[in-house]
Formats: sequence, structure tokens, C-alpha cells
Amino acid sequence: MTARTSSLPGQRRPPDRAVVVGAGMVGLSTAWFLQESGVEVTVVERDGVGAGSSWGNAGWLSPGLAVPLPDPAVLRYGVGALVDPASALYVPLSVDPPLWSFLARFAYHCTARQWRRGMAGYLGVNRQALDAFDTLESGGVEARTVVAPILASFAKESESAGLRGELALLSEAGQQVDFEVLSGHQARAEVPVLSERVGAAVRLDGQRYIDPGAFVDSLAKAVAKRGGTIRTGFEARSLHRGAGGFSVSGYGHEPVRGDVVVLASGAWLADLAKPFGVRTQVRAGRGYSFSVQVSDPVDRPLYFPLPRVACTPYRGGLRVGGTMELCDAGSPLDMRRVESLIAAARPFLSGVDWDSVTDTWVGSRPITPDGLPLVGRTADPDVFVAGGHGMWGVTLGPVTGRLLARQIVSGEVPTALVPFDPLR
Repeated sequence: MTARTSSLPGQRRPPDRAVVVGAGMVGLSTAWFLQESGVEVTVVERDGVGAGSSWGNAGWLSPGLAVPLPDPAVLRYGVGALVDPASALYVPLSVDPPLWSFLARFAYHCTARQWRRGMAGYLGVNRQALDAFDTLESGGVEARTVVAPILASFAKESESAGLRGELALLSEAGQQVDFEVLSGHQARAEVPVLSERVGAAVRLDGQRYIDPGAFVDSLAKAVAKRGGTIRTGFEARSLHRGAGGFSVSGYGHEPVRGDVVVLASGAWLADLAKPFGVRTQVRAGRGYSFSVQVSDPVDRPLYFPLPRVACTPYRGGLRVGGTMELCDAGSPLDMRRVESLIAAARPFLSGVDWDSVTDTWVGSRPITPDGLPLVGRTADPDVFVAGGHGMWGVTLGPVTGRLLARQIVSGEVPTALVPFDPLR
């Protein structure tokens, strides 16, 4: 590849080669958009393509709902609920000073003022999120997004007040979500799989969904087809600067070299980023999911806000997912969390074969204390990070990749990335 120089004063010289650590939605999107600018990319991944939180994700593309995780409602949830394995948010009791430090900082951000500040940070990327998916689809990624509303269901109409209040707050913050309130009868007429337990619903229009595993796999194939290299089974352990740029080393592998490095390794992001000035903690907020068969086809995502259970059409059945478990990313799957999801979803659904559970999965969403991602340059001008998206890594992965690639190539920070400064 011919060396290039910047044509505009004050800009950085665009890199010729980049190493991206992480082959999830965020890392592969960054690689794809770097290729748009002629950068040669190598992606390294500790497991397989999309094997982390991308694979078992609900697959919702719902930028209208992408908000900071710290929220006053979390504090109202109660300490007792946090240590209950059946609760939606679970913190295993253990002697883990870094975890309790993280929770203290997380609690600090669970105020209305901090939420509004965080929400203002999300607006810029949320508005561009779906357009970034359109760019990938039109640029050769063969998997497709599906346009469909999200139907949030409740046992009675009064229980929908909380969601309607949240939508009003989003509107006040500048993020409009079109919705319609439905009776239980209307909801069941639209989605027959809902049970008689559903007494009211809120339909959120203008949303989309994907099969996340298939989409990430298609994105990886698109990167490879354009000349990119993807190396799986490569656990990045260290970064070193040399005469030819940076080298990324992994156990049992020859180092991979590039002019710049992008760290997009999900819940493991902090391990590699800390030496480059990134001090914000990134913890694993583990989510669970599984698949079940249904008697009637489901044409849209379903949400049960009170137990915080998300369901998505998946290969002729439903993927059921939820929970937020704050523990080590490598901890074994806890079947109590799966059982709690079944118990929470069962009353609201009919025609589901609960004995058909397959694809039981746990994955580690990378979360930060303030609920904002870490995207941008580190203290080293040639090392960048992209992570900490929490539950929104799939929704915001492509727009993150597009904006970060622009920063890497031009040296200028896109306005939408300013709130996500990794050195904040």
C-alpha cells in the first residue's frame, strides 16, 4: 500500500495499517469503516467472531431507547433485590473491593441530574445509529435489518405509567420515540402469542432488529472479502511500540503489527487500555438468553418492562433474554438466572414450548460507572478504544465504528464522540 499524507494542515497522517482487538459488532464495524478510508486491517479475537456479548444479544436496533444504565430507578430497586439471584439486577455477595468501588461510583450517577447529563451524551450517536447500519448493508454486508415495532406489555394499564414517563423524559431530552398505548385485547390481536395476562401495552414504532450472530458473521466476511485479516483464538496480552509502529502480542502467536491499534475487547477492555491512561472501570454486566419454540410466528420484539425481559423473533422461534449480573466475566453460567427468566416471561406468553429451551447463553456486556461508552484516543495518539456500551453495543456498534474510523484517519474528534472521551 502506498504511504499517504494528510492534505489538510493540523491533521494526523492517516495510518496504513490498523490492528483491531475484538471481533464483535464494535470491533468489526470499526475495521469495516477503516477499510472505507483505505486502511489495511487485521482483527484479532480471543474466541470466535461475535462470540462475546454480540452473539446472544437480543438484537434490538433501538436507538430511541439507548440511554445511560445508571438511573434513579436502580437505587429504588433496593439492596435486597440486588443480592437475590432471581432479580433482574444481581450482584453476587463476595469480597471484591474493585466491584464495590465500581458500584459506589455507579450509584453516584443514579440521579436525575446525572441521567440527563448522560442522555445528552447519547443523543448524537443515537440519531446516526440506523443510518450506519444502512451504510453497511449498502456496502456489501449481506445480512439485513428487519423493521418492526417493539411491543412492551404489562399486566394492567397503570403499570405502563413508568415506561410512558420514561418516554416523556426522552422527549424532553431531545430524543423522540413514536409510540401508541394499546389495550390488552389490541395487543393480543397484533401478537397472538401474548397471554390473557397482558392487560395493556405500549407499541414503540420505528425500531428494527437483527439476528446478531448472523449479522456479525456477515460483517466479518465483508471485512475479509475486502482484504482484511481476521485471526481468532488470539488473546491479546500486551502492546508494544517499535520502529514499525505497534505490535500486539498474544500467547503462542506471532505479534501482529500496525500503525494504530483499536481496543474493542468488550468486558476485557480495561486490561489493555489502562497503561494508556484509561482509568474508567469497565465491568462485566452479564446477560443471559436462550431460544424457545412458539406455536404462532412472532413478527416483532416483545418487552416485559417490569421483570425486564426481552424477546426477539429468532429462527422461527423466540430468543428470550435479560438480567444484569455483575460478576467476573469468566464465571460459569448460573442456571438460576435462566430459570428466573423463564418464570418472569411464562405468565405473559402462550403457545411457548418451555421444554424446548436451547442455545442457553451468558455473555458479558461491558459497562462503565457513568453509563457512557469509552470511544476515542487514549493518552497515546496511536492507541484508541471503543467499548463500554453496556446493553447498546449492537445498536451503537456501527455508528461507533464509523465515527471512530473518522477520528483515526483525520485526527479530528467528531462532535458525537466528545462525551465518550476515554480519558474523562
